[in-house]
Amino acid sequence: MENYRKTSHSTYDIKDHIVWITKYLKPIMMEQIALRTRDLIRMVCSKNDVEILSGHVGKDHIHLLVSVSQ
Repeated sequence: MENYRKTSHSTYDIKDHIVWITKYLKPIMMEQIALRTRDLIRMVCSKNDVEILSGHVGKDHIHLLVSVSQ
């Protein structure tokens, strides 16, 4: 139960699998674009109290497994 988040009236563990795909599966996320995208995702998640459990930036898609708090 160490991974559960708790409030005064509930205990929960919300995990979401998020996939972003480029239009027409064009392989545009390479080198600097991939690094910048990864940094932006980390920044947004940290500001919104979202924990990234795993992630992958491919050439035409991004996979994220995140744990969300309310």
